[in-house]
Amino acid sequence: MTLLSADEYVRNIQNAGITIHTPITIGHPELWIPDEILEQILNEKLCGFDVSAYAVKSRSKVVKQKVCEILGYPIEKTFPKVQPRFTGQNFDTYNQKSRNLQIWNEEISAERRYVIIGIDTNDIIYKVKVINGEELSILDTTGKITTKYQARFTPNESLELISPLDTDQLIGHLAPDTYKPTQSPIGFPSSKELLSIKEVFTRLSPLIGLTFSDPGIVQERNRGAGLHKLVCEALGYSSYADDGKFPDIKNQLLEVKLQTSPTIDLGLVCPDSLDNLGFPVDSTLVRHCDTRYAVFYGTTNGSLVTLTHLVVTTGESFFNRFTQFQGKVVNGKIQLPLPANFFN
Repeated sequence: MTLLSADEYVRNIQNAGITIHTPITIGHPELWIPDEILEQILNEKLCGFDVSAYAVKSRSKVVKQKVCEILGYPIEKTFPKVQPRFTGQNFDTYNQKSRNLQIWNEEISAERRYVIIGIDTNDIIYKVKVINGEELSILDTTGKITTKYQARFTPNESLELISPLDTDQLIGHLAPDTYKPTQSPIGFPSSKELLSIKEVFTRLSPLIGLTFSDPGIVQERNRGAGLHKLVCEALGYSSYADDGKFPDIKNQLLEVKLQTSPTIDLGLVCPDSLDNLGFPVDSTLVRHCDTRYAVFYGTTNGSLVTLTHLVVTTGESFFNRFTQFQGKVVNGKIQLPLPANFFN
């Protein structure tokens, strides 16, 4: 899928005559700036900005005003205490001279975006990272942000296709079953390049019975990476890539889960949610419930994981197969130590 360029998004915002408070539908193809492009724009235009002349309190305002200018919005004289400040694009800015990220009195949601701005010892902005609530929760090693949505997996048949058809939203964008992906697994999806959910199931089914290295229970992310590589290969990709964003294989709107225990941690994304994803398929807005899920169950002997079960479903039908229960929701002040390599 060819998204607009950074300059085109900025021009569209300028021409629309909107402010940072004007509501924008998440994933709007003309006005909603996807995470990756938002990060690109801000790194190009904000890095090198000197904030040394401003006290800490006024610094926050000055940086927000600069962001308004960069994105094509009228510069606000004041910023009302609404959450988030950039309501239309659903983000707020966080100036970080230290690794201690503080978020006050708001529920962390999957769609909410956090523009985290690195400031060096000379008070110069040197890097900008844009992450969403789901990515923020993954960074948390303190237990301050707990899993909001969970489900239970009781293995049954070794192969289960719960949804034989994709959601109506995707039907018109499906590729022939013979299609071989040509883009990166983490590239944006394009119309006529999405495998049907039935074809996804067909290509992934031979993985059952395979084994791969188990790096250990404390390295679940690396364990998941082993499976993701197998999934990318099975789907026909020539290379493997993982950017840590939802869904795992964005190019196919596919989220991959590996279970060695019954509890499925869904983080902040409820599979059957009608909320939009942060990008369209061409001009079609796609929702969380349109995402396809490949849920694998496996056993481990400590050194090897053996895949024993596969369930493929749309988000829309996810809870037709899995039992939902809700984790704890955290409100109040959240303090997170950012990883030392966060801005690398």
